[in-house]
Parts: sequence; C-alpha cells; structure tokens
Amino acid sequence: MSRRHPIAGNWASLLLPIREDDSIDFDALEEEIGILIDGRVDGIYSNGTAGEFHNQTEAEYDRIQALLASRCRRAGMPFVIGACQPDPLIMLERLKRAVPHRPTAIQVILPDWWPLTDAEAIDFLKRASDVADGIPLILYNPPHAKRVLRPVDLSQICGPCPSVVGIKLADGSDAWYAEARRHLFEFALFVPGHHLATGVKHGVAAGAFSNVACLNPQGAQAWTDLMKTDLEAALAIETRLIAFMDSHVVPFREQQGFCNAALDKALCAAGDWGPVCARMRWPYKFIASEQVARLGMIARNCLPELFPTNAYSESIRQRWDS
Repeated sequence: MSRRHPIAGNWASLLLPIREDDSIDFDALEEEIGILIDGRVDGIYSNGTAGEFHNQTEAEYDRIQALLASRCRRAGMPFVIGACQPDPLIMLERLKRAVPHRPTAIQVILPDWWPLTDAEAIDFLKRASDVADGIPLILYNPPHAKRVLRPVDLSQICGPCPSVVGIKLADGSDAWYAEARRHLFEFALFVPGHHLATGVKHGVAAGAFSNVACLNPQGAQAWTDLMKTDLEAALAIETRLIAFMDSHVVPFREQQGFCNAALDKALCAAGDWGPVCARMRWPYKFIASEQVARLGMIARNCLPELFPTNAYSESIRQRWDS
C-alpha cells in the first residue's frame, strides 16, 4: 500500500517573536515568514510546541494563521496550520477556522487534560476529519503527551480515519523502526529533526517538523537535500548533530528544567538568522542571552555545514548558491 499523502521534507517551525511586555511582535513575525520563504524550505508550519500554541489567545491564533496563509499563498510555499489545543472543543474551533486558509494539512493533538482511550481517540479524529472538510490531518504525538503511542497503537487509532495522512512522533531503536515499517507504512512519518537521516536510512521518515530548522532553516534544508544524494555524508553530520544536542542543548531541559519550546527558541536565537530571540511568553522561563551566544559559537564549531558562511560541503554549497 502506498502512503496516503506525499507530504514530506524539511518543515520549519514558525516561532513567536515575544516582546518584553509579553505581546507578539507581528511585524517581526512577518519578517520571519519572509526569511523562511526566501530560504526555500520545503514548508512552514505554525502552532507546534515551539510555536507556543498553548499560550496564545484565540484572536492571536487567528491573526498568526491569516498572516502565514497570506504570505505563503502569495509565494507558493506549502504550509501546515497547527490547530493544537489541549481542550478538544477549542481545538475543533481552531480547526474549523483554519479550513478557509486551505493549508497543505492541519496538525492536531489528542486532547490532553485526561488521556483518551483508543475508542475515544478514534472518535475525536473522526470528528476532526469531518470539521477539516477534506483537508488532510497530521497527528502530533510528542514525547510529553499523556499517552505516547507505539506504532501499533497509532495504526489502530489513525487507520480508521482516512483524513489522517501523517504523524509527528519520537523515534526509537532499530526495533521501533521495524515496528513502524510494519504498522505505519501508509502514513507520512515526521521524526525529530536531528534524527532525520536515520529515519531516511530505515525507510520510515518522510521528513521532519524540524528542530534543526530552528537552528538554521537553510542549513536544515541543505542537509535534508543531501540525504537524497549522499546519505552517508548526511548520517555523518547527524552524528555530530546528536552529540551537539545531547551535550549542549538537552542539559538545559534535564538539569535546569527549561521546556522543549525554550530549547527550540534558544536554537533559533543561537542561529541568529531572523528576528526571533529566545524569549518565551510568561510564565515560561527562557535561556539567557549569554548562554544563547555561547550555544551559537559551539554550534558553528561543531556543525559548520549548517551555516552558509562556514559551509564546506560541496553539495550544501551548491544548494545555497543555486
């Protein structure tokens, strides 16, 4: 059986530029969208975890999606709208308001205050499919969800819902990949960005809603493209990517208690490619500017291929020059 939808590639997260007064800087947000479009990423997605979907008003949600949709439509850039919200009724309303923008797909989570049973999850996704009016859905099942579902569980929940064409999820061992191949072959699977080459090697990953694109969207795109022509070289970069994340990024969460969104925004600020700083919206704490600057220096030393000014991979240099 073939996949339900061809959606794939390096998708860059739309991160919120937050002012000191906790308001969203919409001028900076529009500038960020323009940079991502000019960087020719495979697509842009809004309202993931790093987009702070859990901490915005409904009016702000509508304004973010309208801005993204208008700029992407004008440029011919694929885009995915995140309708995610822990409350199922609010999520369905967000989904309903996303439909007129006609995105490539709409991302949802399973309602998260109390974990759903399989039957409840199927019922929710069927209702979401009805509201989506023919627009494909992507289910986001992150590692911090109340239920982190195994591939066989995801197959049983998403299988009866034809509108669900993709799943964003955490990967695992070789055994996990074997299970994913067995049960999720018809879905476009989006693995963690810094594991994408491994996901491609296993024949499982369609792409990533990518934390690597947070660090540098052009670099992440070039690395993704490299996987099509020289997977071994891409895997070698991934080895250093994982070491960088494990040594210099993950400790902010495990030792200092920062949330995952704070890590992604710190990567963006460290990459220094756009108008988004590391600031999170209250009450969430963010990583200090001096630590972000140090992270940026380490990233450039460890991963020069991901930064256009330091690139020395011919394949990547050709991507930037073309």
